[in-house]
Amino acid sequence: MAFASFDNKGGGAPLAEINMVPLIDVMLVLLVIFIVTAPLLSHSIKLDLPKASAEVISAKAEKIDLSIDADGVRYWNTEALSREEVAARFMEQGKLPQQPEIHLRADQATAYKAVAETLADASKAGLSKIGFVTDPEPAKP
Repeated sequence: MAFASFDNKGGGAPLAEINMVPLIDVMLVLLVIFIVTAPLLSHSIKLDLPKASAEVISAKAEKIDLSIDADGVRYWNTEALSREEVAARFMEQGKLPQQPEIHLRADQATAYKAVAETLADASKAGLSKIGFVTDPEPAKP
């Protein structure tokens, strides 16, 4: 099996063998790439970290349902309160390490003034987790 010869017998016949040299070259290049990049994928640093025992704090934030009816009466989890009482409770809640979530429900006939006053009282107390609760519109056929 000679690749290049000077005899004219069968010189124009095609080779029936696969040339493996380019395939071997590609495989060697891939092997070198993997050998070089493999140590970079797991870069671990040996550290002697200090040992400490700490308890996981899993305190969930309290949820407050604050409702305002059409007359402007505020309800703190179904308990009717005046604006001043709600503001005082906001101040108490604002001092807690974990802020409660306030779910504000306002009747559509409620004056915007009552809602704005409630938001201002919550802001003064440092409460920022306030969500407005609405009813979804019915699906149109």
